[in-house]
Amino acid sequence: MSSTPGIACKNIQAQGFCGLEDEVCTRIDHPLRLSPAICMVWAAVGTALASPAILWALVPFAALGAILHGHPFDVFYNHGLRHLSGAPALPRYGARRRFACALATIMLATAAWAFQAGLLALGSIVGWSLVGAAFVNVSTGFCIPSFIVRFFFGRVDCRQGGV
Repeated sequence: MSSTPGIACKNIQAQGFCGLEDEVCTRIDHPLRLSPAICMVWAAVGTALASPAILWALVPFAALGAILHGHPFDVFYNHGLRHLSGAPALPRYGARRRFACALATIMLATAAWAFQAGLLALGSIVGWSLVGAAFVNVSTGFCIPSFIVRFFFGRVDCRQGGV
């Protein structure tokens, strides 16, 4: 869990969200983790059951998170939960957050295919790796795919639109 607004903003900016005040970062820090949490639980169930059907059913949602400027599961927060506390809406997804969804899509499809093909070890390794990466994000706000992009392309440059 992020302990200060500075850490929350740093983690959120690393995912490509730029120009947010510390107060906004603090208020959206946990709501930004809702979609990864839903995906994590869904993927954990699919992996634990070695169920290609459960994993394939999640693939379109992850893919839409990669394509759109928001995740389909963000609708629960943006059009429902946030109104209970008067919290701000989640910002549009930038390239780094969408990259995380694209990577999740690939991992979900790989795990689903592996289970379908009878490659239980491969399906388990890929599925639990995805669950583990999502758990890191959900529990700390740190996004492993965004870190990978940072490693290769550097820090988010908010002057360049958050790329």
